[in-house]
Amino acid sequence: MGDPPAIFAANLRRLREERGWSQERLAHESDLNPSHVAKIERTEREPGVRTITKLCKALGIPASELFDGIDGR
Repeated sequence: MGDPPAIFAANLRRLREERGWSQERLAHESDLNPSHVAKIERTEREPGVRTITKLCKALGIPASELFDGIDGR
């Protein structure tokens, strides 16, 4: 099993880049600080439920897409 924060970060980065968005754009769209988004993508910070909700709303995705590949068993 891979490292869950690394998988989450990779999913977030991929979904952001698929939209052609910078970290700054994602931060603006999700009402987060750009450094917070950068730290999540570098696995320096694990996001809480509110942050995940904001990211999903901005990206227009269900939370399951950010957790794709993370096996909770």
